[in-house]
Amino acid sequence: MIKQKIYKKLNKVNLIVSDVDGVLTDGKIYISSKGDEMKNFCIEDGTGVALAKYGGINIAFLSGRYSKATEIRAEELNIKQCFQGFLNKKDKFLEICKIFNEDPKNVAYIGDGLVDLPVFEIAGCSISVPNGHNSVKKKSVLVTEKCGGEGVLYEVVELILQAKNQYEEVINNMKKSVF
Repeated sequence: MIKQKIYKKLNKVNLIVSDVDGVLTDGKIYISSKGDEMKNFCIEDGTGVALAKYGGINIAFLSGRYSKATEIRAEELNIKQCFQGFLNKKDKFLEICKIFNEDPKNVAYIGDGLVDLPVFEIAGCSISVPNGHNSVKKKSVLVTEKCGGEGVLYEVVELILQAKNQYEEVINNMKKSVF
């Protein structure tokens, strides 16, 4: 059960910024003998992106390393703000907030590694995955039930929509336009 204090923070969220490796993926990178890279993304996160759009919640990706697979997945999900190769995530996070004209206090950041900790200090709602670094989990407002690569983004979007009392309305609107 999510505590009321956490729901209050989730209720303010208008933008989700998510790390990629270890959050949207299981953190594994497969490299073939030809040098091709593959990652495992969860299809359910695509549903999460659709729900977020119906609920008026923006999404951006912020990864410490560049990956063509991440670029392709962002394009698939129609995520326009996908920043890769930035180990100084705090500065890039603040830039993303400006792009969306959002106060960092109204932003949820999902991360799993030590490089995410500086963002946790300024994001209004810092979220970790259970397979994240212990220091990250300790600084999190919320630790998701799902591990990285298992639909974390979908889980977070549902929680935010529930906190905003928009979940049922968004589901109904999505059903009307899809079916």
